[in-house]
Amino acid sequence: MGAIRTMPTAGFVVIVIIAALFALAVVLLLYVYARYKALTLRAEGDGETGSGFRGAILQDYIAAYRKYGADVNTPAIISEGIARRLSGLLLCERFLNNAVSLFVTLGLFGTFLGLSLSVSSLTELIGYSNTSEWLSVLDSVGGGLMSALGGMGVAFYTSLAGAACSIVLTVLRTIFSPQAQRERLETRLELWLDTEIAPGLYTEAAADDATLVKRMIGAMERSAEGVSNTLQDAASSYINAMQAAAGALTRSVSANREAIESFDRVVSRFNDGVHDFSEVDYNLRGSVERMDLAVRDLAGAMREINRRMGVDSQ
Repeated sequence: MGAIRTMPTAGFVVIVIIAALFALAVVLLLYVYARYKALTLRAEGDGETGSGFRGAILQDYIAAYRKYGADVNTPAIISEGIARRLSGLLLCERFLNNAVSLFVTLGLFGTFLGLSLSVSSLTELIGYSNTSEWLSVLDSVGGGLMSALGGMGVAFYTSLAGAACSIVLTVLRTIFSPQAQRERLETRLELWLDTEIAPGLYTEAAADDATLVKRMIGAMERSAEGVSNTLQDAASSYINAMQAAAGALTRSVSANREAIESFDRVVSRFNDGVHDFSEVDYNLRGSVERMDLAVRDLAGAMREINRRMGVDSQ
């Protein structure tokens, strides 16, 4: 513990870097392994395949199978799908593959750093030995040796930390192997596509002319069936529309008939009112004529009275 306390700052920095990278490597190892395992379990199940990584691989495989038929390269499709959709996991996997050698390299870097510090301290001590002041600097020899031993401590402790992290990570990678889990995922996807999906797919690539002719006949039959179904649906829709239109027309005719009858009744009442108005007009005209005669008689009588009153006054 005393050597660790007297270790230079550079040694602590190297050891902290090794510890931080080791913690990151362990976390990434467990995460990548768990992620591959979850994808493998999902690929082994019979759940929904229309979404997610499994659905994307299925769509790529269907497109390639319809184009190339039985000659489709299933492992290449799976590898391409993993490279495009799981690039983050592949990057973490590459980091884990190089982490072991990285720890060893950092340990060697600490070793050379510590040796450099030790050599620098020893060189300084040896430089004092060639002077006349050798006896006066004997008191500082102990400090110089402690500095040299501190540099050696950097060398040994950083190498020990790098080697220990490398060993532990190697053991963990042996237990939780992302590469093995990824290969299991690829194998399961390949079996699923070739044994469960491929038999239910049709392909655009024909092995010979007879197969091509049969496929064309099947396609024409499917097209004819589709056209027949479409025509039947269209005819049924047209008949339903005509029936609905006929019903609407019948209701409209009935409504119009009732309106016409109502209009006839109104016209009839209007005619009766006009006839009554004609009689009233005739009677009114007779009354007016009689009043006119009465007014004329009244005017004649008044003129006669005026004439007589004028004669009497004379």
